[in-house]
Amino acid sequence: MFNPRQTIVRSVSPEHPDAAVISEAAEIIRRGGLVAFPTETVYGLGASALDGNAVESIFEAKGRPPTNPIIVHVASVEAAQHLVLDWPPLASRLAERFWPGPLTIVLPKRPIVPNIVSAGGRTVGSRVPAHPVALALLQAAQIPIAAPSANRSSEVSPTTAEHVQKALDGRVDLILDGGPTAGGLESTVLDLTVDPPRVLRPGLVTIAQLEAVLGAIDWNEASRDRTGGGPARSPGLMERHYAPRAKLQCVDRKSAAVVQELLTLGNRVGWLRLRPAADVPEGIVVIDMSSDADAYAARLYAAFHELDDAGVNQIVVDLPPQGDAWLAIHDRLRRASAN
Repeated sequence: MFNPRQTIVRSVSPEHPDAAVISEAAEIIRRGGLVAFPTETVYGLGASALDGNAVESIFEAKGRPPTNPIIVHVASVEAAQHLVLDWPPLASRLAERFWPGPLTIVLPKRPIVPNIVSAGGRTVGSRVPAHPVALALLQAAQIPIAAPSANRSSEVSPTTAEHVQKALDGRVDLILDGGPTAGGLESTVLDLTVDPPRVLRPGLVTIAQLEAVLGAIDWNEASRDRTGGGPARSPGLMERHYAPRAKLQCVDRKSAAVVQELLTLGNRVGWLRLRPAADVPEGIVVIDMSSDADAYAARLYAAFHELDDAGVNQIVVDLPPQGDAWLAIHDRLRRASAN
C-alpha cells in the first residue's frame, strides 16, 4: 500500500555537489527512504539495494510491475563483484572500458541481493554511473543503490528534476536537482550469462562499441525476452514503455501531410521534425530535432515532456535514420508508439 511522503527538493551542483546535501540524501537511503538523483542517462529513483522493504517502496511509488527488475548502481567494480556469484574476465574488460558509464552488466546474483530487486529472477544488473552527483551519493551511502528511472511506470523517463517532481511529488523523500541530464536515454543492458553476450536493452553504449571490446554480440529484437508474466531479464522490455500521454506515430515521409490530416480531424498535434518542411500547418507545436544521434537522444524525452505539457493528443515523429548509433532511439520510439 502506498504511503504519501513529504517531498523535499535540494539543488546541487552537477559537477561539485555540496557534501551536506549529499550526506542528507545518503542518510535517507540508509534508513530505507527514497531519493531521486541525476545520472548521466536519466534521473533515477534510488533506495538501498540490500533492503527489500526499501526496494518495495520503489515499486509502490512508480506503480511498477513486480516482474520488472531494477538495476543496481554501485560506486566501484569491487562493489559490483560483491553482488554476483561470478565475475568473468569479460566483465572486467567491459568495466575497464565503459565504467563509470551507461553500461549495465547482468550476471548471476548472490543471495544478499533481495529477490524483489531481480523480480524473482536469478540475475542482477549493475553499473557504476558517471554523474558526479550519483557517484557522490553512492560513496556517501556506502551501500549499493537500486534505481530505476524516477517516473511512473511506462511513462516518459525524466531528464530534469522538474520532470521527477511532476510525476512523483509526495511519493519520494528527496529530489536532488542537478540540472538536466546529458545522455537522455537509459543505459545499455548486456547479459553476460549467455554466449555470445546478449544486449537486452539498447542504450547509450552502442553495439559497435561493445563489439570492439568483446567481439560478436547477440542482438536480435525478435528473440529478446519479454515480460510474459514471469520475471524479465532486464528493465525496458515492456511492449509499451517510455511513452508520452499523447498518441505517437513515426512517419517516414510526407510528415506535413500527416500532420495536416490530424489537424483536420480536430486534433492538437505535436511534431518532432527532423527534416525541413516547406509548408508548416498552423496550430501545431513543432520541435526541431538534431540529425546527430547523441544530440537527438539527449533531447527526445525532454521533447515528449514538453509536448505533453502543451496538451497535444497526437505526436508525429519524423522517422530517424537507421544504423547502430540510432538503435536505442528506434527502440524507445517503437515502445512509445505501442498501443
